Amino acid sequence: MPKESGRKVVATNRKARHDYHILDTYEAGIALMGTEVKSLREGHASMVDGFCTFYNDELWMEGIHIPEYNQGSWTNHAARRRRKLLLHREELNKISGKIRETGLTVVPLQLYFLDGRAKVEIALARGKKDYDKRQTLREQQDKRESLRELRERNRR
Repeated sequence: MPKESGRKVVATNRKARHDYHILDTYEAGIALMGTEVKSLREGHASMVDGFCTFYNDELWMEGIHIPEYNQGSWTNHAARRRRKLLLHREELNKISGKIRETGLTVVPLQLYFLDGRAKVEIALARGKKDYDKRQTLREQQDKRESLRELRERNRR
């Protein structure tokens, strides 16, 4: 029985949902050092510039900033080091095949603890064009305005 239960979100990559069409999501484990886990448990992480690449048929996450642990000593980690993602071989083959065939990329969406273990949600995504981004913003604005009008009607 794990000491912690449930899902505790540490960081989300909101920019990824704005810049990409999310096609498929996967949950992956992360190979971390001890001080990285302690820093994550304190809630420190930034996923703004994060991306994933393949090296030697393994998926690696880069650009994620996990600051050094305050009470760490000489065993502290580098803040922006490359971190290995832990997925089943079938999933890795499926992702690498889709990346090679089409113009897709892999982006990290969310970093969290699930039952005490550090996980990352990654997504196969296709980049949005500028007009797609404007269209999405326009739809969100229209939805907000309609909800606002409904609230006003219900108050009367």
